[in-house]
Amino acid sequence: MKRVSIGPIMAAVLVFTSMLAVSNVQAGEEYTEAIINDLNNLGRVNSLAANFTSLDFPDAILTTALGINPRGDIVGRYVDADGVAHGYLLSGDDFTSIDFPGATFTVANDINPRGDIVGFYTFADGVRHGFLLSGSSFTSIDFPGATGTQATGISPRGDIVGPYIDAGGVSHGFLLSGDDFIPFDFPDATSTVATRINPAGDITGSYTFADGAVCVSPQTRLCHGYLLSGSTFTSIDFPGATGTVPVGINPRGDIVGRYIDADGVTHGYLLSGDDFTSIDFPGAIDTQGWGINPRGDIVGRYIDAGGTTHGYLLSR
Repeated sequence: MKRVSIGPIMAAVLVFTSMLAVSNVQAGEEYTEAIINDLNNLGRVNSLAANFTSLDFPDAILTTALGINPRGDIVGRYVDADGVAHGYLLSGDDFTSIDFPGATFTVANDINPRGDIVGFYTFADGVRHGFLLSGSSFTSIDFPGATGTQATGISPRGDIVGPYIDAGGVSHGFLLSGDDFIPFDFPDATSTVATRINPAGDITGSYTFADGAVCVSPQTRLCHGYLLSGSTFTSIDFPGATGTVPVGINPRGDIVGRYIDADGVTHGYLLSGDDFTSIDFPGAIDTQGWGINPRGDIVGRYIDAGGTTHGYLLSR
């Protein structure tokens, strides 16, 4: 994983297919009736049949669910009672802790149909490195010359995407295909982050034009989302939002992520075709969408009224 290739992705054509124009914002009902907020009456609120399940790693003080594959295997992060962050795999009812050897911090971000897992870790120096976990074998991933690298998404064929930080402190996206790293940036952006990739090679991510900002919480309000399909970027903004970050994408092209409304509250969302659906875990003060599988099952995290972070599964 050494060679850097500048492929056709670098000559990307910016197409502002703005996703602000939507015909409706869909909704849930029954236990999920609190899913949807009609933002400034932007559209009709329809029905979405779905069920939430809260997810917590045993004895953890914080849990997030970040990726889900076609089998329903879920990966994410938890923090133990000593304040140490670990990755995990939830397969059926069984949790398995994931730690890169010798690391002080590990996060599992995504999992593909084969069960390959990508994420990132740090040692005591705090520098972020990506990793691939295939079976029981870890492989470290570092973009050449970068001061920090994360692996955030993996496709069924094993292509990996993520962000890296260059020597000047600027964030860029990358695609790792085989042994070739391909860097890319949203045109004219000051920061670009790549998050996920689907079987067709479509890549989701976020960008900003704000100097010094990177599209991670709490700077979501400065960000826009994008879909990179072939060499074409499409900008994504939830209607009325002050910031939008897409994360997961499935084979159909359904996208999940998070947005911040005019009151500064963070919500999850699903974008299917041209239709946005806002997602809020019942009673939560903050909800985010992170992963979606081919069936449409969604995983993410929410913060309850007491300030504790949990993972969730939204089954379709």
